[in-house]
Amino acid sequence: MYNNTIIVRQLGLQCWKKIFNLMEDFTISRNKNTLDELWCVQHYPIFTLGRLSQEQDLIFSNKIEVIQTNRGGRITYHGPGQQIIYLLIDINRRQITPRKLIQLIECTVLSTLQHFCIKAHLIKEYPGIYVDNKKICSFGLRITKGCSLHGFALNINMDMSPFLQIYPCGNRNIKMTQLIEFKKKVNIINVTSILLKQIINLLNIKTVYYEYMLND
Repeated sequence: MYNNTIIVRQLGLQCWKKIFNLMEDFTISRNKNTLDELWCVQHYPIFTLGRLSQEQDLIFSNKIEVIQTNRGGRITYHGPGQQIIYLLIDINRRQITPRKLIQLIECTVLSTLQHFCIKAHLIKEYPGIYVDNKKICSFGLRITKGCSLHGFALNINMDMSPFLQIYPCGNRNIKMTQLIEFKKKVNIINVTSILLKQIINLLNIKTVYYEYMLND
């Protein structure tokens, strides 16, 4: 039953710290009977540092907050127009390894972009999804108590200039891009619906409950 059902939360535009704290609380308090959840959210501008981040990853910060987090990876930027999906998944219960979960994210984003006739690809040495060798999607996870938190961020229709203030993923050679550069009339709502459809199919979910808010 528990592996066949998931809760999808549409959270809109939120402060990163608020969602991070709620995500942590959810993971700490969950038990073997807690349903898995997908949180769809956009964040106000913020730079987040993964556990592998280094001081030189940040070139400068022009009034954008920089915050350390406990996810994998290095530095990235979040802002309005970027769709983030946090995967709060009991991977032990689903018998999914962390690597399999990453592959699920990769398949989800690649299939979604293909739906919009955008040919995307992987680069073996650098995690993420790329179009024309430019990064369009970043991801970073944390596994605790056999459960995942954090997730992936797909650039759709956003102000890309803050990416110039960092070396994305700590790599000065990575250039960033977004979906609207390849599909001019893209709608973030439509993109998100395709992303969710792909994840739900890959997880073999039969029942989906939709929620539109979180309690503090």
